[in-house]
Amino acid sequence: MRRGAEANLGLELRGLRQAFGYPPVSQARDDGLLAVGGDLSPERLLVAYANGIFPWPSPGSEALPWFCPSPRTVLVPGQITVGRSLRKVVRKAPFRLTYDRAFPAVIEACSAVERPDGGTWIIPGMVQAYTRLHELGFAHSVEAWNGDRLVGGLYGLSLGAAFFGESMFRRESDASKVALVELLEQLHAWDFRFVDCQMMTPHVRRLGAQEWEMDRFQKELHKALERETRRGPWSPAPASAD
Repeated sequence: MRRGAEANLGLELRGLRQAFGYPPVSQARDDGLLAVGGDLSPERLLVAYANGIFPWPSPGSEALPWFCPSPRTVLVPGQITVGRSLRKVVRKAPFRLTYDRAFPAVIEACSAVERPDGGTWIIPGMVQAYTRLHELGFAHSVEAWNGDRLVGGLYGLSLGAAFFGESMFRRESDASKVALVELLEQLHAWDFRFVDCQMMTPHVRRLGAQEWEMDRFQKELHKALERETRRGPWSPAPASAD
């Protein structure tokens, strides 16, 4: 992707849906499946996320599936609920938290997390693709360290004032949860509109996750993309995104 093209984000990306063969998001099936095929090039991924679409492959699958589920689970920075026990952990500051210091290690660790079905959607092609987006300044990680040991973290993609969460991992209790709370507080300081969690889980439900129907999600995404994308590497110092 050319550097000039990388800068042309926001509403321009939304208008490129048809160029990559994505059908209207209203055509997604009940399970969220919208399309099958294509690749994981930076251009295709950025256009997909700018339209509320994301890849969700399975190991050994012959074609790449793209999803746009409704309702959509989101966390709104500034409107989260941190339970008493987690709040105590956060106050103790048991981990050193950083941004974009170890993205490859974070995504590799996330790909190795054991899932209920024994598989993972973070196939080698996904690792390569999102690492490339990190190099381009769009994908970011939050790391939790115990000394020099990486014990937890998360990664996702940022466009405008929206953050698209992808995956988390932990090697010590609460490490990924503390990293997520840190990210939400930072995104609130930067006035981000929402974090896309894609699907509801017990953890994000406890944090106060909301479910938005597709019309609302698309409207909020449209507003988020009017903002300039905060390109990486990120620094935790609060600052205006404009």
